[in-house]
Amino acid sequence: MKRKFSDRANWRRILRKSYSCLSMDGDEFKGLVTFYRIHDLREPLWKEYNGRRLCLADKGYLWMQHFPKGEQFVVTTMFDDKGRVVQWYIDVCKNQGMTDQQVPWFDDMYLDVVVLPSGEVFLMDEDELEDAVRSGDVSHKDANMARKTAGKLLSAIRNGRFRYFTLSLKHRKTLADRMGGYQGS
Repeated sequence: MKRKFSDRANWRRILRKSYSCLSMDGDEFKGLVTFYRIHDLREPLWKEYNGRRLCLADKGYLWMQHFPKGEQFVVTTMFDDKGRVVQWYIDVCKNQGMTDQQVPWFDDMYLDVVVLPSGEVFLMDEDELEDAVRSGDVSHKDANMARKTAGKLLSAIRNGRFRYFTLSLKHRKTLADRMGGYQGS
């Protein structure tokens, strides 16, 4: 299991960024929202899905993360330099927490769900989870929890009940400027 930090302090690709974190306790969302804006980087980050290449990180891009309280997932919404969603990346996690420096973190359980604005949905890294179980890095119990969480996420997405698609757009509009992130057009 790997602990991941929302400020991505060790991401060598990034030369200059701004980062902020906001705690929310409303009816619509309880948890933490982080804003990671890329100002300068060594080279853009590209990923291929079904033969189509997408740029996930470049100058002016904003990565907004939702750390919902009490859940076993974290949602990263990646916006391009025009404020358009590139993808939603949902990490299944065992735990979430906060460092002494007030930086949110999560313990990654390898399984990820990627949703593109086109509606395409991908379950990623099942092989990595199986490898982690075989090597003893992840228990069978934790692996079952990760699979169950991924199944619930996929079901909510298929049934139109995954509220983070609209919530991410709303929070970008209402919070990003206030938090030093990029609002786009």
